[in-house]
Amino acid sequence: MNLNTPELRARTAEALEGARSRLSQLRAFIGLDGFVDEILHVVDKRHTVERYDRVPTIARLAERLAAAAGKSTNLELVSQLTKLGGNGPIMGNALATFGLRVTYVGNLGYPKLHPVFEEFARRAEVHSIAPPGYTDALEFEDGKVMLGKHSSLREVTWENLVQRFGRDRLAEQMATADLVAFVNWTMLPYMSDIWAAVLREICPGLPASGPRRTLFFDLADPEKRTSEDIRRALDLILEFSRYFRVILGLNEKEAYEVARVFGLERGDGSRAAVAALAREIHQRVPVHTLVVHPVAYALAVSEGRLSLVDGLYTTVPRLTTGAGDHFNSGFCLGKLLGFDDDLALMTGVTTSGYYVIKAQSPCVDDLIRALRNWPEGPTGPYRF
Repeated sequence: MNLNTPELRARTAEALEGARSRLSQLRAFIGLDGFVDEILHVVDKRHTVERYDRVPTIARLAERLAAAAGKSTNLELVSQLTKLGGNGPIMGNALATFGLRVTYVGNLGYPKLHPVFEEFARRAEVHSIAPPGYTDALEFEDGKVMLGKHSSLREVTWENLVQRFGRDRLAEQMATADLVAFVNWTMLPYMSDIWAAVLREICPGLPASGPRRTLFFDLADPEKRTSEDIRRALDLILEFSRYFRVILGLNEKEAYEVARVFGLERGDGSRAAVAALAREIHQRVPVHTLVVHPVAYALAVSEGRLSLVDGLYTTVPRLTTGAGDHFNSGFCLGKLLGFDDDLALMTGVTTSGYYVIKAQSPCVDDLIRALRNWPEGPTGPYRF
């Protein structure tokens, strides 16, 4: 294990510096979701028309809601910004900001692209097959509550993917992209059927020779899905290992949900317990790499070896919606550049930490500066 040393940060910065010229040669194919996210604060106490105190934590919101049982209550929401959302668009946009050539397909507006995705479409090759979903993201100091409107995600089907994007185009992307990522399985009700169709109709025709390319999966909080659904998804993910080097990414809560499906004990929540649980999950889902990223650190298990790295953690976040997707983009960038798990984790936690602190996606130069000017504590100062 490595808990984030100055030497590791220096090695990662040097590796990124040396890889700059390769970034524009890397291709990523990402899908299949799309959301319009409105970031909101919940008002605790309003002092004037302009000034208010926000509800600081999810626990405080829960107390307020519990106190309203049998009585009703009124909550004021203050919009902070409206932005592109969905695991795929956020991850794809972050990869494009690094300089990769990104092709994205998902539900970003149909027949016309929703305006919130227009800037993304200038950075990447974007194809939409259905209208977007919508999310009200209530942001707190200790996390977020995502309130989603998902009816349009029923249109993300194998049939629409073939008709509105194209089977041949999909096969070409699967065969040539350095990174393929299928994310947000939980919210896309037909994603497992799409994976099964890809395995049946696309994968057998992929090139049998050459280095294995990377395929990344993110389940995205499967609590609402049945154990049978989750097991089927994990079985399909494993099948892709015949054709790709597969990475499965989980945040801490998602790791506990997968553990529940396998009847595993979650432990006491300590780092040692999460690490032990990750090993147990990897034994049952033996993809090439299993990644688990709690808020303050991240770990990876590959070929029996476990790596753990402390994150660029802050107690004063500016934006947390999309932090996990930025971690995923940073970790995948590291793996595409040939980094070992320690360096890839370092790239991942720096990407997500920068995003949470700055409320914007970093470029590679931003990552290098953050690694070389690492803050001494969770409140800064931030010299990057």
